[in-house]
Amino acid sequence: MHATLPLLQATGFPPLHRQRLTTLQVNLGYKCNQTCVHCHVNAGPSRTEMMSPANLDLVAQVLAARGLETLDLTGGAPELHPDFRRLVRAARELGVRVVDRCNLTILFEPGQEDLAQFLAGQGVEVVASLPCYAQDNVDQQRGKGVFDKSTAALQQLNALGYGQPGSGLVLNLVYNPQGPALPPDQVRLQADYKRELFTRYGIVFNELFALANMPIQRFGSMLISKGQFHGYMQLLKDNFAGANLAHVMCRSMVSVDWQGFLYDCDFNQQLGLALPRAAMRLGPLHTERPHLRHLLHEDPAGRPIRVAEHCYGCTAGQGSSCGGALKDESCAV
Repeated sequence: MHATLPLLQATGFPPLHRQRLTTLQVNLGYKCNQTCVHCHVNAGPSRTEMMSPANLDLVAQVLAARGLETLDLTGGAPELHPDFRRLVRAARELGVRVVDRCNLTILFEPGQEDLAQFLAGQGVEVVASLPCYAQDNVDQQRGKGVFDKSTAALQQLNALGYGQPGSGLVLNLVYNPQGPALPPDQVRLQADYKRELFTRYGIVFNELFALANMPIQRFGSMLISKGQFHGYMQLLKDNFAGANLAHVMCRSMVSVDWQGFLYDCDFNQQLGLALPRAAMRLGPLHTERPHLRHLLHEDPAGRPIRVAEHCYGCTAGQGSSCGGALKDESCAV
């Protein structure tokens, strides 16, 4: 796989600083039951990285110590972590909002037969990947049979109340373009998704998040192989919108990898661009990388954010972040 970091480090992206920390986004491991072309994590069935029980316990301690509002769980498929449910229960007992970034097909994996009921019982918000409402497009991007399983999973979630008015169970979908292009207008695309999914399959959901593909890991390597990397980067730069800087996710969120180390965002995590020691007020003689345990006593508010060329992916056009387009909403997910 081609390395993209050497092509991204030199940048003229504007400097950013943190605001109040509200969200902890935790990558529980890279194991996944899918292998998607656009995956910026390079996750798959053969990955073995998993967060240790000790670091998992630290997550709950940090939520309490910092008074955080949201725990955003990602992977891989976060549900494949053996202690996924224990962490969800601990966070919900603290009154913390929990978001599960779910690929939908995980609901049909062995041992996950009651996953949907568990998520509903805990009031977990589901952010579900569905790159298109058409079967051919989804199966091309994610593998044969993925679309049928995805729609069946959405119907199962709907039956439990997800996406239904007044249920309190939030179901949001995620769209990614199939290639080196910006996502279309989120409002119009959401209307298309709602119409087509309901008409064809009786599926309802709350919101659609339209996300740009990041030029890193598997997707970035594919761009390099096809000679499209620099063209895509130029597209992102040409569509830079400074107004989006106020709402990018890194200003109110810290990303945590499976080893407990801290990053400004999930994309920096996948590039190995660790949170600077200065961001946690760790002195120049401090040799440890910023870790979950440092968040028990240190507040990163007001500190600089590490930026590189891929940051244009969050600020191009309508903006793109974990909560979708940025212009009309905050991305403190």
